[in-house]
This record gives sequence, C-alpha cells and structure tokens, in this order.
Amino acid sequence: MPRFSVVVPVFKVQGYLRECLDSVLGQSFTDLEVIAVDDHSPDHSGAILDEYAARDPRVRVLHLPENVGLGRARNTGVEHARGAYLLFLDSDDSYLPGALAAIDRQLTACGSPDVLIFDHQRSWWDGRTAASSYGPQLAAVGTQTFTVAENPQLLTLFHVAWNKAYRRAFYLREGLRFEPGLYEDAPLSNEALVCAESVGCLPRICVDYRQRHQGAITRSPGRRHFDVFPQYASLFAFLERRPELAAYRPLLFERAVSHLVFCIRRRERVRPADRRAFFRQAARLYREHLPPGFAPPRNRARDCRLLARNIYPLFAAREFVRRTAGLARRGARAARPYAARAFHGAYYALQRRLPLHSDVAVYSAYWNRGVACNPQAVEAKARELAPHLRSVWVVRPEAVHSLPPGTDHVVPGSLRYWRTLARARYFVNNVNFPDHLVKRPGQVHVMTHHGTPLKTMGLDQQPYPAAAQMDFGKLLRRAGRWDLSVTANRHSAEVWDRVFPCGYEDLPAGYPRNDRYATATAEEITAVRARLGIPRGRIALLYAPTARDYRRGFVPRLDLERLSAGLGEEYVLLVRTHYYYGRDSALRDLHAHGLVRDVSRHPSVEDLCLAADALITDYSSLMFDYANLDRPLVIHAPDWESYRDSRGVYFDLLSGRPGETPGPVTRTEDELTAVFRTGTWRGPEARALRGAFRARFCPWDDGHAAERVVRRALLGEPM
Repeated sequence: MPRFSVVVPVFKVQGYLRECLDSVLGQSFTDLEVIAVDDHSPDHSGAILDEYAARDPRVRVLHLPENVGLGRARNTGVEHARGAYLLFLDSDDSYLPGALAAIDRQLTACGSPDVLIFDHQRSWWDGRTAASSYGPQLAAVGTQTFTVAENPQLLTLFHVAWNKAYRRAFYLREGLRFEPGLYEDAPLSNEALVCAESVGCLPRICVDYRQRHQGAITRSPGRRHFDVFPQYASLFAFLERRPELAAYRPLLFERAVSHLVFCIRRRERVRPADRRAFFRQAARLYREHLPPGFAPPRNRARDCRLLARNIYPLFAAREFVRRTAGLARRGARAARPYAARAFHGAYYALQRRLPLHSDVAVYSAYWNRGVACNPQAVEAKARELAPHLRSVWVVRPEAVHSLPPGTDHVVPGSLRYWRTLARARYFVNNVNFPDHLVKRPGQVHVMTHHGTPLKTMGLDQQPYPAAAQMDFGKLLRRAGRWDLSVTANRHSAEVWDRVFPCGYEDLPAGYPRNDRYATATAEEITAVRARLGIPRGRIALLYAPTARDYRRGFVPRLDLERLSAGLGEEYVLLVRTHYYYGRDSALRDLHAHGLVRDVSRHPSVEDLCLAADALITDYSSLMFDYANLDRPLVIHAPDWESYRDSRGVYFDLLSGRPGETPGPVTRTEDELTAVFRTGTWRGPEARALRGAFRARFCPWDDGHAAERVVRRALLGEPM
C-alpha cells in the first residue's frame, strides 16, 4: 500500500497537465500512486495521461465514458485509491519540490492525524506569485493536533480539496463524497474537519495554485455560481444525519453565510443582473437552516439581519454606499502622493540653496536595504581614517530594525532625508541613487558596484529580452552623476567604461567588502562556523543561486532535500536565496527539520563565505568574491542557455577554459552530488581552474581596498 494516493481529475487542461504530473512524479518522496481521472476531456489530455502511465507504473488512468464534473471525477478516483492518505491535486496546479516529503514528515510528527492542512501560493499568468495569508495561522499550531471543538479557527482556513491530506480509512469511514456542481470543495472540507478526531497543520507552501488568465470557473460570472446553494444544503443535510455533530451547526452556518456574502459581492462571480435572485436564494437558505439561538458575529450582524428579513433593496443600497466610499478613499489616497511630492520637491529645492555640509557622507546599499556590501566596508574604514566625517545611511522603514546599534540613518521621504540629500558632500552607494537626487556642484558620488559582471550590464543589455522595459537614457543620467567608479579587476573596468560611457574616474582599488577574505584569522573563521552551528569536522557547502531575469519570481528548481540526502552526513548544506526573493517556506521547512541551514537572512554574506569549505552557485557574482579564498567552486547551471539568451553574458562560464570556468560544472542534481561524492570538487583540475580564475578576477583584493577608496574618494589623496 503506497503512502499517498494523489487523485488528479482531468478536463481540458492539455496545456498544463504535463507540468502538473511532472511536479508529482518528480518529487523526492516516491511512495505514491497517481489516480488520474480523464473526465471525458475533449482535448489531448487523455493521450497525455496514457503516455505518462506507459512510462511510470505509479500512474493509473481512468477514462470516464462521459463528463461527470470535478466532484464526481474525484469520487471515482477515491474508489480506486489504495494509499494510506488521500490527496487531491487539480490538473492545472502543481506541487512544489519537496512538498510530499514535507507532508509525510509532518504527518509522522503529528501522529498520523485524520486530516493535515498545508499551505499554498497563487501564481498568475504574468509570472507573479504570492503566498497565501494562512501561513502564520498554520505555523502557530506546530505539531499539535486539534478537533474543531478545540480550535474553531480551523474552519476559517481555505476550504479547497487540494490543501489537505486525508487519512483514507477516516475518509471512507465518514462516508465523505464530493457533490456535483461548482463549490464542491466547501461542504466536504467542512464535513471532514468537524468529523476529524485530529487535525494537523503544515505551514510549508506545498501547492502552486494557478490563477489562469481565462477559463477559471470561479472567475467566470454566470448562473453556475448558484451551485453554492445546493452545496451548502448538502452540508446541512449531512449534519441532520449526524446528530452528534449538532454543536458545530452554528459555526458552519456562520461560515456558509460568510461564503454567500463573499460571492454576491464579487462581479467575477455573480453578475449585477443576477444579484437580486442570488440574494433571495441566500435568504431562503438562511431561514431554512438558521440554528436555534444563533448569534451572528459583529462583523456579520447587518448582513444576517438583511438575509433573515429578505430585504435586498437595503442590502443593495449598503453595497452601493460601501463601493462608493471605497472609490472615494482610493481617490483620496491617490491624491495624497501628488500633494506630498509637490511639498517635498519645494522643500528639497529650498535646501539646495543652502551651503553644503562638508563633513557629511551619505551611504546606501542595495536600494536602501540596510548596512551592507562595499559601502559598509568603506564607511567602517572612514570612521578609522576620516573620523571628522559624519556617516548617514539611507534605509527603508522595514530595514531600520536590523541596523547596527548607533547607526545614524534617514528614511526615504522624510524631511531629514531631503535635507541630507541636498546638503551632504559625499555619496557612496553600490547601486544608483534615485532619479530625484539632484547633484550639486561640490558633491562627490562614489559608485562601488556590487559584483563583477558575468551578465551584460548597462548599454550592453539593449539587445536582450530581459531589458525590454529599461530606460537607458535615465540609466546614463544616473551614471552621469558618478565621480568615481570602484573596480575590482580589469574586466570590470573595461565593461563599465563601455556600458556606462560617462565622465567618471576609474578607481582600480579592489572591492572593499573583500578585505575580510584577506584579513580574517583562523580563530575568526572558527568563531563564525560556531555561530552558524556547523559541527566540527563537517564540510560546509554554501549554495547561493542568483536571480533570473527571464522568469519573474523564479527560485531555482534544485531539490535541496534530495541533494542533502545524496551528500550524506559528512556535509552541511548552507542555502542563501537571492535578496530579490522573499522567505521560502519550503526552505524554512527543510531548515526546521535539520536537512539544510537556511542562511538567506544572515546579515553578512562575507561570514557565510568564510565559513564555507566550498561554494555552489550558478551565475552569481559571488563566485568572483569567493575566489579570493582559493577554496573550491562548483558551478551548477541547469538553465545556462535560457539565462545566456535572455540576459547575455560576457564569457562562456561553462567552457572549461582557464580564466572562464572556476571549477567543476554540473547540469543535473545527480551530477552535482557525484562531484562531491567522487572528490572532483577539490581535485587537481579544479585547483588549476580556480587558480586561473582567481588570477584574472581578484588581482587587487589584498585587504586594503577600503583604505584606497577612503583615501582617494573621501580624503582626496592621489592613488
């Protein structure tokens, strides 16, 4: 008997079906079966299913002779399932890597509950993704299990079929079945939760819930949305048959009313012409199933009174007022920025008439994300060599809490921010300052950059798709404010000179942030490893992938759990996602179970590099900095062609030529594991490659780069 039976109903999804099936069959957890139910689909979906079944014995296909709808197709799949737990996955959605392994672990940790609820994300056709709002609620539970009586908030979680694992014995014992029609998830989810003797939660994002551009039933207005009434009627009929569940009736009634009001208020569901009829049916259901002594919650009291009395005109009037007020609030909010912008512009212009403060230096890094990178190293050295200068960091509000104690800072948009921009003498940044900064005579701008370019930059980006929305005129105006451009090697100097053709001076100092690699002692490195929890004698590997221009919201699809298992106990895998991306729930889950160390929010990437015995990356500029340490570098490049063709590159990282490739190259997870298991990662060929790479890209990183920048840029000394 397999651990999981994944039931996949299929109808008119030929464009998404392969991605769905691959996401299941490619999981690191393999003890599963897929029950794919072809609901008499008129497209090629049935043939695709047969193709997968022919090459993977875990796939069983059921071809229905006629279309029966989503709920009944799922019921058919359940009848043929053999797994200990049932999972439902819609055929245009997919599992994230490691999802089933995480579900299996949590089921074990929770003591095999009747139901396990897990998290999801939404993804849109334009590449955007967004985590659900339920993560904190799921995380608060830990590995405890509850009944609905003990935790009524379980009923407020998203009621869909595909965010739960049901113990099959429980599911069959309770006689759970999907009803025909739309909104079939709601009654079954509620029935399962109130019947369950134990419900567990998993905060990890396991399902990618596709928001289709067209074709999604829940966003297609029409009379089909009236299916919600027989669905809830079936729920209350279920309660009538189960008198022992009577105590849950008020909770479920309130949930039903909330759902009905939610539907009527959305144009993508109930058309304006259908609202009166929808309201009348909602009022009829309300009166027929109103529990004795029901007291609606305060936020639903008005809606409940109107439904109880079937007063649609007053409900419609309230909706008109609510929507009008919403439009007014949005209009006022939209107007406020214009007024604020005009005031700040006038204030900034006035401040620019006042004398400069020759002792003030403004620092920023990574679009005001905090104290970091080359500006941090320059500021630290300036406190030593130029103590007369006052440092002020520009920091966005959400990063203020992470600043080192005593850091003087301004928040963008504040009055002090505008005063500081207008009157400071020195400006140091690793990216461009905003377009609204007006450079005054006497002000000095130092561009430190934040990496050696592998991918094309500046004007060289123009032929490539990733730069389609860039305004290159504005880009050159920003570069035109630079007085000094800090470079780490001749390659960078040549590139910047061509792609930012402005009148700045090249400062061949090396990268200030890399000084630590030359000055760190063995004791310091040991202390860093201890703080990171790396056990003595273990080999620490830092995996640090970069962002992708060609896919919005892309996180590299490396199965970290499988990699960790393949490497074995000898290794500790540190994982740092690119700062463009938010917290990753899958990575957080692996960290919680001790399979990897999530160091994405560690404040110092230099610490991480010092702690690591080797770096695994794809196309990140971190490789050029890490080369200073003369430690093994492994390039894992599963999508090199896509990255190269969408963004453009300055040399062939995978060529194997000295000075271009810093170490072994892998394209698959198996190859990556083999590089370490066979010792190739630190063999003589790898040493020769990284030696040539280091010679080309780290010639000036000798531990004194920050000093050279401070003396030339802030003290005016010649090089």
